[in-house]
Amino acid sequence: MRAHPGLFITFEGGDGSGKTTQSRLLSGWLADLGRTVLGAREPGGTELGAELREIVLHRRGYIAPRAEALLYAADRAHHITTVVRPALARGEVVIQDRYLDSSVAYQGAGRVLDPAEIRALSLWAAEGLLPDLTVLLDLDETHGRARLDAARDRYDRLEAEESEFHARVRRAYLELAAAEPKRFLVLDAGRPVDELQAAVRERVRMLDAVSGPHA
Repeated sequence: MRAHPGLFITFEGGDGSGKTTQSRLLSGWLADLGRTVLGAREPGGTELGAELREIVLHRRGYIAPRAEALLYAADRAHHITTVVRPALARGEVVIQDRYLDSSVAYQGAGRVLDPAEIRALSLWAAEGLLPDLTVLLDLDETHGRARLDAARDRYDRLEAEESEFHARVRRAYLELAAAEPKRFLVLDAGRPVDELQAAVRERVRMLDAVSGPHA
């Protein structure tokens, strides 16, 4: 039994894994079923978050790893309080590009901080809110980098990291999924877009919030 009437779905994965495409397709499908859908992202889902996003993703120069983790947590605390929880209380479906698992993978494993500490910080910032479903789009970091190189239009601090950084991130994601198999749906992001979306929709159908004759 969920603690809120809405449905909270997050998409996770390395850079270039296709999170944005899959979340948009899912949002359109649910809207066609008559659901009220809120698309969200971290960082940058609020006016304050947009300012923090510029710092953590696009500012050139060194940012201490702990400072970076705290900036992400600040964005999360404000975003969850002002956007996500109110939407869930209204019974809406919130589909979000990245959440606390990104912090554990990127700031924890990627920056070689303690993943357990980063998770605890994230949960504190979000007042314990976990997604009802987390879709992990798993992609080898080499393929993800190739996709990004073809599409990049501005500097991104995390995308610019070396391959070993992204390899650590991928391993951390898979470990998170293995630890919480009921929450995670792990998909090979190299599969065709329509196949991935079909698998996502099948899992979402299993959640009672979208059950019914049109689901």
